[in-house]
Amino acid sequence: MSGEGVPVRCPTCRRDHVYVPPAYPCACGAPLAPPIQRGAAPSPITHRTWTDAWVTVRCRACGRQSQWPQPELGCSCGAVLRVPVRPVMAPPPAEPSPLPEAPPAGARPPGARARTAFRPLTIRTARDAVTTAALYLTWLGFGDVRQAEPPPASGIDVRGRGLVARVDPTTRPASLKAVECLWLHAMTSSARGVHFSLAGYAPDARRCADELHLPLFVLDLTGTPQPVNDAARRLVSAGA
Repeated sequence: MSGEGVPVRCPTCRRDHVYVPPAYPCACGAPLAPPIQRGAAPSPITHRTWTDAWVTVRCRACGRQSQWPQPELGCSCGAVLRVPVRPVMAPPPAEPSPLPEAPPAGARPPGARARTAFRPLTIRTARDAVTTAALYLTWLGFGDVRQAEPPPASGIDVRGRGLVARVDPTTRPASLKAVECLWLHAMTSSARGVHFSLAGYAPDARRCADELHLPLFVLDLTGTPQPVNDAARRLVSAGA
Protein backbone atom coordinates (compact mmCIF):
# COMPACT_ATOMS: atom_id res chain seq x y z
CA MET A 1 0.00 0.00 0.00
CA SER A 2 1.24 3.52 -0.65
CA GLY A 3 2.47 5.43 2.37
CA GLU A 4 0.72 8.42 3.91
CA GLY A 5 2.38 11.46 5.46
CA VAL A 6 3.33 11.28 9.13
CA PRO A 7 4.73 14.11 11.29
CA VAL A 8 8.42 13.78 12.14
CA ARG A 9 10.37 16.17 14.39
CA CYS A 10 14.15 16.41 14.05
CA PRO A 11 15.71 15.78 17.48
CA THR A 12 18.72 17.91 16.53
CA CYS A 13 17.09 21.22 15.52
CA ARG A 14 13.44 20.55 16.50
CA ARG A 15 12.14 21.29 13.00
CA ASP A 16 8.87 19.59 12.06
CA HIS A 17 8.53 17.62 8.82
CA VAL A 18 5.84 15.58 7.09
CA TYR A 19 7.40 12.33 5.90
CA VAL A 20 5.87 10.14 3.21
CA PRO A 21 7.60 6.73 3.00
CA PRO A 22 8.41 5.61 -0.55
CA ALA A 23 6.45 2.67 -1.93
CA TYR A 24 8.16 -0.15 -3.80
CA PRO A 25 6.55 -3.01 -5.72
CA CYS A 26 6.17 -6.27 -3.81
CA ALA A 27 7.02 -9.47 -5.65
CA CYS A 28 3.26 -9.90 -6.14
CA GLY A 29 3.11 -6.50 -7.88
CA ALA A 30 1.27 -4.56 -5.16
CA PRO A 31 2.82 -1.23 -4.05
CA LEU A 32 4.19 -1.54 -0.52
CA ALA A 33 5.58 1.09 1.88
CA PRO A 34 7.09 0.45 5.33
CA PRO A 35 4.49 1.27 8.04
CA ILE A 36 5.83 4.26 9.95
CA GLN A 37 5.47 4.10 13.74
CA ARG A 38 3.53 7.25 14.62
CA GLY A 39 4.71 9.09 17.71
CA ALA A 40 8.08 7.34 17.85
CA ALA A 41 11.07 9.68 17.85
CA PRO A 42 13.49 9.41 14.90
CA SER A 43 17.19 8.97 15.59
CA PRO A 44 20.11 10.65 13.81
CA ILE A 45 22.22 8.30 11.68
CA THR A 46 25.87 8.63 12.64
CA HIS A 47 27.06 5.22 11.48
CA ARG A 48 25.69 2.95 8.77
CA THR A 49 25.76 -0.83 8.67
CA TRP A 50 24.34 -3.23 6.10
CA THR A 51 21.83 -4.65 8.60
CA ASP A 52 20.58 -1.21 9.70
CA ALA A 53 19.78 -0.32 6.09
CA TRP A 54 16.84 -2.78 5.98
CA VAL A 55 13.56 -3.34 7.80
CA THR A 56 11.11 -6.24 7.69
CA VAL A 57 7.78 -5.45 6.01
CA ARG A 58 4.77 -7.67 5.31
CA CYS A 59 2.64 -7.12 2.20
CA ARG A 60 -1.06 -6.72 2.96
CA ALA A 61 -2.00 -8.05 -0.45
CA CYS A 62 -0.18 -11.40 -0.45
CA GLY A 63 1.20 -11.73 3.08
CA ARG A 64 4.79 -12.07 1.84
CA GLN A 65 7.39 -10.90 4.38
CA SER A 66 10.62 -9.45 3.07
CA GLN A 67 13.34 -6.86 3.64
CA TRP A 68 12.92 -3.25 2.47
CA PRO A 69 15.09 -0.11 2.68
CA GLN A 70 15.02 1.56 6.09
CA PRO A 71 13.08 4.86 5.83
CA GLU A 72 15.31 7.92 6.18
CA LEU A 73 14.67 11.66 6.23
CA GLY A 74 17.20 14.39 5.54
CA CYS A 75 16.63 17.51 7.64
CA SER A 76 17.67 20.98 6.45
CA CYS A 77 19.97 21.24 9.49
CA GLY A 78 22.12 18.52 7.96
CA ALA A 79 20.98 15.61 10.12
CA VAL A 80 19.91 12.35 8.46
CA LEU A 81 17.20 10.68 10.51
CA ARG A 82 16.23 7.02 10.79
CA VAL A 83 12.40 6.96 10.85
CA PRO A 84 11.02 4.17 13.10
CA VAL A 85 8.89 1.45 11.49
CA ARG A 86 6.21 -0.63 13.20
CA PRO A 87 7.56 -4.13 13.85
CA VAL A 88 6.01 -6.98 11.93
CA MET A 89 3.78 -9.07 14.17
CA ALA A 90 3.75 -12.83 13.90
CA PRO A 91 0.84 -14.06 11.72
CA PRO A 92 -1.92 -16.07 13.39
CA PRO A 93 -1.41 -19.85 13.32
CA ALA A 94 -2.78 -21.45 10.19
CA GLU A 95 -5.62 -23.89 10.36
CA PRO A 96 -4.43 -27.48 10.01
CA SER A 97 -4.84 -28.77 6.48
CA PRO A 98 -7.08 -31.80 6.00
CA LEU A 99 -5.32 -35.05 5.27
CA PRO A 100 -5.27 -35.82 1.53
CA GLU A 101 -7.52 -38.57 0.34
CA ALA A 102 -5.89 -41.82 -0.63
CA PRO A 103 -5.48 -42.19 -4.40
CA PRO A 104 -7.65 -44.77 -6.11
CA ALA A 105 -6.21 -48.19 -6.64
CA GLY A 106 -3.96 -48.36 -9.65
CA ALA A 107 -3.48 -44.59 -9.86
CA ARG A 108 0.02 -43.38 -10.79
CA PRO A 109 1.90 -41.41 -8.11
CA PRO A 110 2.46 -37.72 -8.85
CA GLY A 111 5.67 -36.91 -10.65
CA ALA A 112 8.66 -35.64 -8.72
CA ARG A 113 9.87 -32.07 -9.03
CA ALA A 114 12.58 -31.55 -11.58
CA ARG A 115 14.60 -29.47 -9.08
CA THR A 116 15.24 -29.83 -5.38
CA ALA A 117 14.39 -26.89 -3.11
CA PHE A 118 16.70 -23.91 -3.52
CA ARG A 119 19.00 -23.38 -0.54
CA PRO A 120 19.28 -19.62 0.07
CA LEU A 121 22.44 -17.85 1.18
CA THR A 122 22.00 -15.15 3.84
CA ILE A 123 22.93 -11.78 2.33
CA ARG A 124 25.20 -9.63 4.51
CA THR A 125 27.30 -7.90 1.86
CA ALA A 126 26.92 -6.78 -1.74
CA ARG A 127 29.10 -9.72 -2.77
CA ASP A 128 26.71 -12.11 -1.03
CA ALA A 129 23.92 -10.77 -3.25
CA VAL A 130 25.91 -11.61 -6.39
CA THR A 131 26.78 -15.06 -5.04
CA THR A 132 23.10 -15.73 -4.25
CA ALA A 133 22.08 -14.75 -7.78
CA ALA A 134 24.75 -17.06 -9.25
CA LEU A 135 23.61 -19.97 -7.07
CA TYR A 136 19.97 -19.35 -8.03
CA LEU A 137 20.73 -19.22 -11.75
CA THR A 138 22.63 -22.50 -11.45
CA TRP A 139 19.61 -23.95 -9.64
CA LEU A 140 17.39 -22.80 -12.52
CA GLY A 141 19.51 -24.88 -14.87
CA PHE A 142 21.99 -22.45 -16.45
CA GLY A 143 25.41 -23.97 -17.09
CA ASP A 144 28.91 -22.69 -16.36
CA VAL A 145 27.57 -19.84 -14.18
CA ARG A 146 30.40 -17.65 -12.88
CA GLN A 147 30.76 -14.33 -11.10
CA ALA A 148 32.77 -11.45 -12.50
CA GLU A 149 35.95 -10.71 -10.53
CA PRO A 150 36.21 -7.81 -9.87
CA PRO A 151 32.76 -6.35 -10.66
CA PRO A 152 33.05 -4.93 -14.22
CA ALA A 153 32.11 -1.46 -15.40
CA SER A 154 29.54 -3.05 -17.71
CA GLY A 155 27.40 -4.00 -14.71
CA ILE A 156 27.20 -7.65 -15.84
CA ASP A 157 27.94 -9.40 -12.54
CA VAL A 158 27.16 -13.00 -13.56
CA ARG A 159 27.67 -14.88 -16.82
CA GLY A 160 26.93 -18.39 -17.98
CA ARG A 161 26.23 -20.34 -21.14
CA GLY A 162 23.65 -18.21 -22.95
CA LEU A 163 23.27 -15.99 -19.87
CA VAL A 164 24.13 -12.50 -18.65
CA ALA A 165 22.82 -11.21 -15.32
CA ARG A 166 22.97 -7.99 -13.36
CA VAL A 167 22.68 -7.74 -9.56
CA ASP A 168 21.81 -4.41 -7.91
CA PRO A 169 22.65 -4.60 -4.15
CA THR A 170 21.87 -0.95 -3.38
CA THR A 171 18.96 0.46 -1.36
CA ARG A 172 17.55 2.24 -4.44
CA PRO A 173 15.11 0.65 -6.89
CA ALA A 174 16.81 -0.50 -10.08
CA SER A 175 16.49 2.13 -12.81
CA LEU A 176 15.22 2.07 -16.36
CA LYS A 177 18.78 2.60 -17.59
CA ALA A 178 19.98 -0.50 -15.72
CA VAL A 179 17.28 -2.64 -17.33
CA GLU A 180 17.96 -1.24 -20.81
CA CYS A 181 21.73 -1.78 -20.46
CA LEU A 182 21.21 -5.39 -19.41
CA TRP A 183 18.91 -6.00 -22.37
CA LEU A 184 21.47 -4.52 -24.79
CA HIS A 185 24.23 -6.74 -23.36
CA ALA A 186 21.95 -9.75 -23.72
CA MET A 187 21.16 -8.85 -27.35
CA THR A 188 24.78 -8.33 -28.34
CA SER A 189 25.81 -11.58 -26.59
CA SER A 190 22.88 -13.60 -28.02
CA ALA A 191 22.11 -14.51 -24.41
CA ARG A 192 19.23 -14.38 -21.98
CA GLY A 193 19.33 -11.44 -19.56
CA VAL A 194 18.18 -11.75 -15.94
CA HIS A 195 18.06 -8.90 -13.40
CA PHE A 196 18.20 -9.13 -9.59
CA SER A 197 17.62 -6.24 -7.18
CA LEU A 198 17.44 -5.86 -3.40
CA ALA A 199 15.22 -2.76 -3.48
CA GLY A 200 12.84 -3.59 -6.30
CA TYR A 201 12.43 -1.64 -9.53
CA ALA A 202 11.37 1.83 -10.62
CA PRO A 203 7.95 1.76 -12.35
CA ASP A 204 9.39 2.66 -15.78
CA ALA A 205 12.09 -0.01 -15.39
CA ARG A 206 9.47 -2.64 -14.72
CA ARG A 207 7.31 -1.54 -17.66
CA CYS A 208 10.32 -1.71 -19.95
CA ALA A 209 11.26 -5.20 -18.70
CA ASP A 210 7.71 -6.39 -19.29
CA GLU A 211 7.81 -5.12 -22.88
CA LEU A 212 11.19 -6.77 -23.47
CA HIS A 213 10.22 -10.01 -21.68
CA LEU A 214 13.22 -9.57 -19.38
CA PRO A 215 12.99 -11.59 -16.11
CA LEU A 216 13.13 -9.46 -12.95
CA PHE A 217 13.76 -10.86 -9.47
CA VAL A 218 13.92 -9.24 -6.05
CA LEU A 219 16.21 -10.50 -3.28
CA ASP A 220 15.59 -10.25 0.44
CA LEU A 221 18.31 -10.59 3.07
CA THR A 222 17.46 -14.26 3.62
CA GLY A 223 18.79 -14.85 0.12
CA THR A 224 15.54 -16.02 -1.45
CA PRO A 225 14.91 -14.61 -4.95
CA GLN A 226 11.28 -13.83 -5.81
CA PRO A 227 9.99 -13.31 -9.38
CA VAL A 228 8.58 -9.85 -10.04
CA ASN A 229 7.13 -10.17 -13.54
CA ASP A 230 5.65 -12.82 -15.85
CA ALA A 231 8.96 -13.39 -17.61
CA ALA A 232 10.59 -14.30 -14.29
CA ARG A 233 7.70 -16.56 -13.31
CA ARG A 234 7.96 -18.39 -16.62
CA LEU A 235 11.69 -18.86 -16.09
CA VAL A 236 11.12 -20.33 -12.62
CA SER A 237 8.42 -22.64 -13.96
CA ALA A 238 10.25 -23.90 -17.02
CA GLY A 239 13.88 -23.54 -15.95
CA ALA A 240 16.75 -22.58 -18.21
